[in-house]
Amino acid sequence: MDLPPRPELFDFHGISMTHCFTDNWENIQNFQAKQDDILIATYPKAGTTWVSYMLDLLYFGQTFPERQISTSIYQTVPFLEINFDTLDLKTEVFLPLVSTRNTSVCEHISSNIVNYIKCFLLLQVVYVARNAKDNVVSFFHFDRMNKVVFGSWYDHVNGWWKKKQTHSKVHYMFYEDLIEDAGQELDKLCHFLDMSPSVETKTWILDRAQFHNMKNNTMVNHSVVPVMDFEISHFMRKGKVGDWKNHFTVAQNEMFDEDYKMKMTDSTLQFRTEI
Repeated sequence: MDLPPRPELFDFHGISMTHCFTDNWENIQNFQAKQDDILIATYPKAGTTWVSYMLDLLYFGQTFPERQISTSIYQTVPFLEINFDTLDLKTEVFLPLVSTRNTSVCEHISSNIVNYIKCFLLLQVVYVARNAKDNVVSFFHFDRMNKVVFGSWYDHVNGWWKKKQTHSKVHYMFYEDLIEDAGQELDKLCHFLDMSPSVETKTWILDRAQFHNMKNNTMVNHSVVPVMDFEISHFMRKGKVGDWKNHFTVAQNEMFDEDYKMKMTDSTLQFRTEI
């Protein structure tokens, strides 16, 4: 498969970015949000698609069942920061979708950058964090078939953690908790959003949002995105906690732990690297 050349990285407010994410910056800053809109924020490869799909099912899954089999997740839950004119993607569904109530939009931008978005205080934010070791392994494989952007994991997870302490509309989730008990995390998410779905609805959502079901769902697994080379690596690979052990050497793990300890000294965040 012939893929377009990878774009060059450049510094954008201290974060490595590409024009795909910065050329749309004026629209991001002026985004007109409603009070019940939801912003899904994550560092890349930390459960973005998983939580996006759960929220889409929660709000629209049973009301508009046809879109679950006809519309890709990157269209039903669009990325706020992407300039789609730079990608070979169909964008005609985005404008009407972003103007509706209870819209879910994604972004990987760090908390210091999101401060530039005028409507930030109106948004309900669902943030998902993943332990650094598994996150770096997943991002490594993603970089083989796409591109690494969005800067430091440390800055990202800590910045949004601090944001949570001062903004009641930020719900902070952990990938490892989702793996361990997705039902409990869905309940917490519903409580945050002041929603009370039936037991049957939650069971239906959890079944569809199981990793193997998402991986085999062409509307969710990003296999229709032309800039991703699935011949190198799948967008959804394993969805495991602790897979880093299959990649790190003893020396690499020791180096990683030393760097982690130094950079997380002042943080109250606690991650699990195995469950």
